[in-house]
Amino acid sequence: MSLPNNPFKRALAEGRPQFGLWAALADAYVTELLATAGFDWLLIDNEHAPNDVRSTLSQLQAVAAYPSHPVVRPLRSDAALIKQLLDIGAQTLLLPMIDTAAQALDAVAATRYPPQGIRGVGSALARASRWNRVPDYLDTAADELCVIVQAETVQSLDNLVEIAHVDGVDGVFFGPSDLSASMGLLGKPGDARVRDAIRHGIDTVRTAGKAAGVLAPDPALAAEYLAAGATFVAVGTDTGLLSRAAADLAASYKSLAASAPQVKGGY
Repeated sequence: MSLPNNPFKRALAEGRPQFGLWAALADAYVTELLATAGFDWLLIDNEHAPNDVRSTLSQLQAVAAYPSHPVVRPLRSDAALIKQLLDIGAQTLLLPMIDTAAQALDAVAATRYPPQGIRGVGSALARASRWNRVPDYLDTAADELCVIVQAETVQSLDNLVEIAHVDGVDGVFFGPSDLSASMGLLGKPGDARVRDAIRHGIDTVRTAGKAAGVLAPDPALAAEYLAAGATFVAVGTDTGLLSRAAADLAASYKSLAASAPQVKGGY
């Protein structure tokens, strides 16, 4: 049995745009449905969605048969959490709130076995190694791991050159909502000053030879960031799609009822 490859990592290295969707409903059935929709990647979120290790595992299993690549975001960039997510088979991690190169180095170390890192060796118990049926898993696992760090604060932008040059970091993802808050522009992720900071950050990351990504559910913003050099873009959320579609459907029928002739009586 061979180690599963990571098409998302290959695509980023080759500069091929990858469009993703946030999977925040924390349900394997929903995430499997999303995996049939044609997105290049799906973000299984543990930071702001009610996921845990078991629900994340169920979603990884649910999407395994489909082309959409699962990206997992832990609650925080923590070696113990990273170890669990890697062991259940996550190959691409999106690590939140990385503000310094030292934090990026720690994040990478958490994904590597000694002596390159500090990842605990428990592959015999792990889905990642197919319970030791991948004979060279310990030696080859890192080849298929993709480490994405999130730049979400003014501090991270100040340290972006150093963060982007950390060996083992495959890309940097910009979070407009947290970044705007850090800039004193809470609730204004589309502000021109935030957009300018992100475009400059994308250029910095690309200059370092790494992939740059961003959350951009607005088509105009997505086009702007793609033109600036972003390689992977999240273009929406499952919660947003469901909420908007449900509200639109309800409104359309209420409008229909309002324009229909009134019928008196129960017959």
